[in-house]
Amino acid sequence: MFSLISVIWFLKIKLIFCHLSDPKCFWRIKETENDLGDKETYCLFSISTKQGYVKNDYFSWNIDKKVTPKTNHLIFSVYLALEEVNKNCHILPNISLLVNTECNRRKYDEKTGLALKIENIIPNYSCTNERTYLIVLTAPIWAVSTKLGPFLFMSRIPELYCGHFHPLLSDNEEFPHLYQISPKDTSLPLAMVSLVVHFRWNWIGVIVTSDDQGIQFLSELKGEMQKNIVCLSVAIIIQTEMSMALKELRMNYKHISMSSAKVVIVYGDKFSPIMYALTVWISQGILRIWVSVSQFDMITILGDFLLYSSTGTFIFSHQQPEIPGFEKFIQSVHPSNYSSEFSFGKLWWTYFRCSLPPSNCKKLKNCPTKTIFTWLFRTSLGMAMSDTCYNSYNAIYAVAHSLHEMLMQEVDTWSNNAGKELEFDSWKMFSILKTLKFVNPAGDLVNMNQNLKQDTEYNIFYIMDFQKDYGLKMKIGRFSEHLPSGQQLYMSKEMMEWATDIDQILPSICSMPCTPGLRKSLQEGKDICCFVCIPCPENEISNMTNMDQCVKCLEDQYANEDHTLCLQKVVAILDYRDPLGKALAGFALSFSLLTSVVLFVFLKHRDTPIVKANNQTLSIVLLISLIFCFICSLLYIGHPTMVICILQQTTFAVAFTVATSTILAKTIIVVLAFKITVPGRRMRWLLVSGAPKYIILICTMIQLILCGIWLGTSPPFVDADVQMVHGHIIIVCNKGSVIAFYCVLGYMGSVALASFTVAFLARNLPDTFNEAKLLTFSMLVFCSVWITFIPVYHSTKGKTMVAVEVFCILTSSAGLLLCIFAPKCYFILRPQTNSFHKFRKPHAKAENKS
Repeated sequence: MFSLISVIWFLKIKLIFCHLSDPKCFWRIKETENDLGDKETYCLFSISTKQGYVKNDYFSWNIDKKVTPKTNHLIFSVYLALEEVNKNCHILPNISLLVNTECNRRKYDEKTGLALKIENIIPNYSCTNERTYLIVLTAPIWAVSTKLGPFLFMSRIPELYCGHFHPLLSDNEEFPHLYQISPKDTSLPLAMVSLVVHFRWNWIGVIVTSDDQGIQFLSELKGEMQKNIVCLSVAIIIQTEMSMALKELRMNYKHISMSSAKVVIVYGDKFSPIMYALTVWISQGILRIWVSVSQFDMITILGDFLLYSSTGTFIFSHQQPEIPGFEKFIQSVHPSNYSSEFSFGKLWWTYFRCSLPPSNCKKLKNCPTKTIFTWLFRTSLGMAMSDTCYNSYNAIYAVAHSLHEMLMQEVDTWSNNAGKELEFDSWKMFSILKTLKFVNPAGDLVNMNQNLKQDTEYNIFYIMDFQKDYGLKMKIGRFSEHLPSGQQLYMSKEMMEWATDIDQILPSICSMPCTPGLRKSLQEGKDICCFVCIPCPENEISNMTNMDQCVKCLEDQYANEDHTLCLQKVVAILDYRDPLGKALAGFALSFSLLTSVVLFVFLKHRDTPIVKANNQTLSIVLLISLIFCFICSLLYIGHPTMVICILQQTTFAVAFTVATSTILAKTIIVVLAFKITVPGRRMRWLLVSGAPKYIILICTMIQLILCGIWLGTSPPFVDADVQMVHGHIIIVCNKGSVIAFYCVLGYMGSVALASFTVAFLARNLPDTFNEAKLLTFSMLVFCSVWITFIPVYHSTKGKTMVAVEVFCILTSSAGLLLCIFAPKCYFILRPQTNSFHKFRKPHAKAENKS
C-alpha cells in the first residue's frame, strides 16, 4: 500500500506542469431568483455502521424546510462518498456506513453572532433501538463547532471538522475530541506575495478579520512583503463582532476608498462581518483587483460575486482533482431538479477543458456571445467540488479506511463474531484516523497527519463576469511550495494573455518605475515603494528599471547621454593622421626647411658686410637652434613613449634656451660695440676676447642642470588621462614634476625677458646694420606668445592642449626667424645694398654735413 502511494505521489509531482498545459475552466450561472445566494447552512453528519449493503435511500436527511443550494452541494458530496465506500467491497466488506444529516439555517445572535438548535442533536447514549454513532462530521461554520464541542465531548463522540482550517480548533486541550481535515494555509502569504511580485505590483491593500487567524495571516504577509519589497498601502481589520464592525464600517470605507492601491488581498473568517462589509463596499463602487481564497468565491444574496471586479478576481484554492461521476450521482438523487447543465450551473461551478479557445477569438472579451456559448457547452465535463465539499468527501473515506485498519488489526475477533452487529471503538478509530494516509478515487494522496509539515499546493483561478448572468473561472497558474525558490509560482502566459486584461490596466504601484538612466531616491517618512526618480551622476548608468543605485562605468568607459550604457572610450592623441596633426607637422617641416634655406644663404654670403656686421657665428648658432626648435615640435605629434616624453621637454627647453641666450649675446655685443667707440672707454677687450659668446654656454649649462634635476627627481612619463575629456582616453606626456617644468619654463622666460630688456634699451643706437630693433621686436613677439600660452594651455583639454603647446613652439620660433632674418635676407639677396661702398656713402654725407 505504501509503495503504491509513493508511486502515485511521484507521478503527481512529475505531472504538475503537464496539468497546466491543459488548463481547466469553469462557468456558472448567477441565479437571480435565488435570494439566498451561496449562503451556507451548518450541517452535522453523524456516521454509524450497519452490516451488509445499504442503499442510498436509507440515509437519514433531516434538514430545514429551505436549504440553500450550497448546502445541497455539501450533502451531495458526502452522499457520493458513502455510496462509493459502501459499493467497494475492498474497503469495508459486508459493512455499510450510514449517515444522519442535520442542517440548520444559520442565524445571528447579539452576543455570539450564532444560534444553534442544540435540541436537534442526538447524544451518544444507547437505548432500545437507538444507534451509536462512531464519529460526527461538521461543516462549514467553525464557530458552531466551538459551541457544539462540549456536548459531543460529553457524549464521547469524536468530531471531524471539514470546513476551512481554523487555528482555534487546533487546540487539543480545549477540543480534544475534534480534528480538522482541511490543510493549513502555511504558505498562503508567500503564494499571494509571489503573485503580486509576478505582476510587478508593490503597493497593495489588505482586509482581514480581527481574530487570531486574520492577525497571524497579516503578520506573515507583512514578512513576505518585506522580503520582496512590497509595501502596504492600507490594512483594514474587520471586527468579528457585528456591532463593532458596523460602527467602523464608514471609517473603513473611507480608508479603502482613499487608498491608491489597485490590488487588495482579502483573508479571514467569511462567517464574520467581513462578508457584509465587502458586499456593502462593492455595492457602493469600491472596485479593486481582489486577491483571496476559495471561501470568498461565492455569490451573494444580491446575485453577484462577493468579490466583484470589472478587472477580475484572483482566487487561491487548494489543489483538487476531478471527482468522476459527481454530476451523474446528483442526477440520480434528484433527477427532477438537476436534469440539465443549466441546473448544475446554478448550483456550483461546472468545469470544462479550455486548452483550445475559439479559433476566431484572440481575446476572450472580443468573442461573440454565440461562439462563447458553443465553446462552453461543447466540452462540459461535470460539476466541480468546493473545498468544503472535497474535505467532506475525503472525510468519509478517512473514516472508512480507519475502520478498515481496525478490521485488519483485529481480524480474529471479527471472524468469531460473524453474523453479529459490529461495534467499533470510536476513539481507537479516531486515533488511527489522525495518522492515516490513503489515496482517494481521484488519485489524490490524502495525509491526515496535521503535525507533519506538508508542502502546500494552490491552484490560482481568475474569475470574471461573462454577460450579466454568467461567470467564468479559469485556472491560470499554480503555486507549489516544494519547488525551489523562484520556480514555485507558474503562470500560464497563454491563458493570461487570452482571458485577462491585466496588461492593460495601470499597475498597483506607489511610484512610477524609474526607467533606465534614473535611480530611485527614497523620500523621508514614506515607504520604500514610494520614491522619486533622479538621473544618474556623471559617468554612471542604470540599465534596468527601478535600480537603487547607479553603476559606475570602468575607467576606460563612459556613460552615454541617457546613462543607460557604458561605452568604450576613444583613445585620443594628436596623431599625424588627424587634420590638425598634419597641419602642425606640415608647418614644422616647412619652417625647418625655410630656416635651413636661411642658414644656407648666410653661409653662402658669409663674406658680405651685413653678415659680418651682425656677428656671423651667433647668427648661425641661432639658426641652428631654431631648426631644432621647429623639429622638436614633431615630438609632440604621434603616440608618445617614455623616451619621446623625455626628449620633448629637454629638447624644447635646451633649444629655446640656446636661441634666447644667443639673442641675448647678440644684443650685448651690439651694446658693447657702441660703448667702445666712445673716447676713454676701456671695454674693447670684452668685445675682442668674445666674452659675450660665453653667455650662451652659461645659460645653456644652467638649463641643462635644471633639466637634469627634473629628470633625476620626477621625469616625464606616458599617461592615460581618462577624466580630462568625456568619452576619450587622452594619451599624453605627463610632466612628472610640475614644479620642475615651470622652473625650466620660468628660467627660459627669464632669459628671454633679459634679452628683450637689453634689446629694448639698445633699439635707438645709430648704425645701418644695427639689429637691436629687430631683436627687440622678435623678443616682443616671443614673450607675447609664451605669456599668452600659460592661460590658454590650462583652459584646453586633451589633444587640443598638446596642439596649443606645439602651436606656441612654432609661432615663437617663426617669430624669431621672420623678425630677425627676413630683413637681413632681403638685404643679402640685393647686391646693391649688400656692399661696403653703398653702406659708407650715406654715412660720409652725414659726416660732411656735420
